[in-house]
Amino acid sequence: MQRFALIGAGLIGSLHARNLFRHPKVSLDVVADIDLAKAQVLAAEYGAQAFAIEDVFTADIDAVLIASSTPTHADFVEQGARAGKAIYCEKPIDLDTRRAEQAVTAVREAGVLLMIGFNRRFDPSHAALKEVVARGELGKIELVQMTCRSQETPLMAYIGASGGQMRDQAIHFFDLLCWLTEDLPVEVHVMGEALSDPRIGEAGDVDTSIATLRMASGALVQIDCTRRTGYGYDERVELFGAEGMAESRRQPHRHLSIYKGDKQTNDGLHADWLKRIESTFYEALDTFLRRLNGELVDFPNADAALRAQRIADAATESLQACMPVALRWV
Repeated sequence: MQRFALIGAGLIGSLHARNLFRHPKVSLDVVADIDLAKAQVLAAEYGAQAFAIEDVFTADIDAVLIASSTPTHADFVEQGARAGKAIYCEKPIDLDTRRAEQAVTAVREAGVLLMIGFNRRFDPSHAALKEVVARGELGKIELVQMTCRSQETPLMAYIGASGGQMRDQAIHFFDLLCWLTEDLPVEVHVMGEALSDPRIGEAGDVDTSIATLRMASGALVQIDCTRRTGYGYDERVELFGAEGMAESRRQPHRHLSIYKGDKQTNDGLHADWLKRIESTFYEALDTFLRRLNGELVDFPNADAALRAQRIADAATESLQACMPVALRWV
């Protein structure tokens, strides 16, 4: 039984609390938040103790799950590393890649386990794509198409603190891309506009974008992202290879079709992103636990975190400069 502290009692923190509580190999002992009252409410719901954040890393725990606001992640990662705790941290480690690298250095020096919350890897359909590629069924990958279209524009307060669409939304798909193809991009070109809300443009960001990437293998990639649809949360991945194509399709909230006369009616997509991907958070946690318990399982580690962040940085640079940006990997 691994004893956990959870930092962050907001929306994502509450989701993680539910998963920690119901996992058979976890004891949720501590909940902390910058707002102690929020921590107390969440802790009481699951029979945990509410701590001030400064007391978390001296608690009698094995691991810490960091689900607080992004600007706090790097500091908490470093504190967790110094305390010798295993760390599960929501993405990103920090919006500044150099700061994220400092936190990763602390983790490596301490020799503790660090997993980053790139939960899209744990979507069953996306994971099945990985298995297809690993078996060589598609041959050499030549084209990749990815879609991430959120159902509703976030609050402007969130947009302003998000780091921009490339670092907030597209970064999940930069990680998926490298993981699925076992390849690295060498060039990225991004075009974007603020089409759903002009305030996003005024804040220096976009809500609609297309990123094209050239991989080291020569494969070509297109990733389209939007902050708002009129029809629900829309996510899919297609891999086109020399010998075949595989697709993780759009998923309706049910699989009901009604046939009447000469018309067919089908269920639509999930109403929001959380309903579509909620199960992936539990699967990610389970993988973290399995690794903590000695299994050699694949998981998004510090290298993956920094790699995706470097791609997001280059994508942001390309978007702002309106030109392709090269990526070089040592």
